[in-house]
Amino acid sequence: MDFNPCMKHKVVRKAVREFAETELGPIAGDLDRESRFPWEVIEKMRPLNFFGLQIPKSYGGADFDSISYAITIEELSRVSAAIGLCVTVHNSVGAYPIVRFGTAEQKKRFLPALAGGERIGAFCLSEANAGSDAGGVETHAVKDGDAYVINGTKIFVTNGGVCGLALIFAVTDPENAKSGASVFMVEAETPGFSVGEIEDLCGMRANPVSSLFFEDCRVSGTHLLGRPGDGLRIGLAALDTGRIGIAAQALGIAQAAFDAALKYSKERQQFGRSISSFQTIQNYLADMSTEIDAGRLLLYRACAFKDSGGPFGPEAAKAKLYCSALATRVTNLAVQIHGGYGYSKEYDVERYFRDAKVTEIYEGTSEVQRMVIARALLSRPT
Repeated sequence: MDFNPCMKHKVVRKAVREFAETELGPIAGDLDRESRFPWEVIEKMRPLNFFGLQIPKSYGGADFDSISYAITIEELSRVSAAIGLCVTVHNSVGAYPIVRFGTAEQKKRFLPALAGGERIGAFCLSEANAGSDAGGVETHAVKDGDAYVINGTKIFVTNGGVCGLALIFAVTDPENAKSGASVFMVEAETPGFSVGEIEDLCGMRANPVSSLFFEDCRVSGTHLLGRPGDGLRIGLAALDTGRIGIAAQALGIAQAAFDAALKYSKERQQFGRSISSFQTIQNYLADMSTEIDAGRLLLYRACAFKDSGGPFGPEAAKAKLYCSALATRVTNLAVQIHGGYGYSKEYDVERYFRDAKVTEIYEGTSEVQRMVIARALLSRPT
């Protein structure tokens, strides 16, 4: 077992880090304060294949392995978690379901535009009465000839304000919401599709999270992903992949907070010496570094399971559960090490602290991750 990164992964990390620090670093704080989506940076990301990370090369993608993908999301999120979120949601729950479940015609139609970033993807499951409980979805799609008419509202849609293609989770069999749910690919210009106001969130403020409304939104039957009733199967597969991305995002936030805390501890003088010389601060730094290393190993393990072609849901859940929790703990300690300055918007650790918390909520809450893990454990033969 080799724990050293291969040359390819070193090259990916170096290239993404240089891009993120050069293009996002100088404006990351401003994007957060202004709640602004940086289209000027997105334009530069498009030809570099950030939006086609795991899309096959035949459709214009980079066809990265999962560890390269995770490294990319980590390095983007280390500088701007909101843009890391945009990229991981687009690639995982936006494009991946089409790669895995789409027909040849659907792949040919949708994947090149997604890979090139011409259309930013979103996945729409959450509603006012449906979050962790996918069976509570009330958005419905009624078959009308060769088409479906969709009515409903989705909330807290990551990339909602900028998405060009939304994958919509809707009930097609009202008699059984769970087994009768389906997924539709809906283009933003479709009549009846509209975007609500951008949410005023605690963190991830540079990502345009919004509600999406569907009012007599008519889509062709060719926009149905998989078969009618495949919604839950597609949704769970998408979320398994999405959890790897969120784990990587959380890891990037934690790494940024640790780097800032380590640097500050060496510079800050109290009682005539740097605070890094105090045992309490050293203990904090040791714990932070150890947790980040442990989270990265869990993440890479989940990536290896995914690339092996077998089931990887429990491994993705463990990585997401642990990395999101460590991001919250590490950013909290980073603020503590900075003292009063850590609570000031003049220092980036305040942003990291706000951004970290939501990683324990989206793509399945930590409580849901524990359910996934426990079910896998209990299903094993004794």
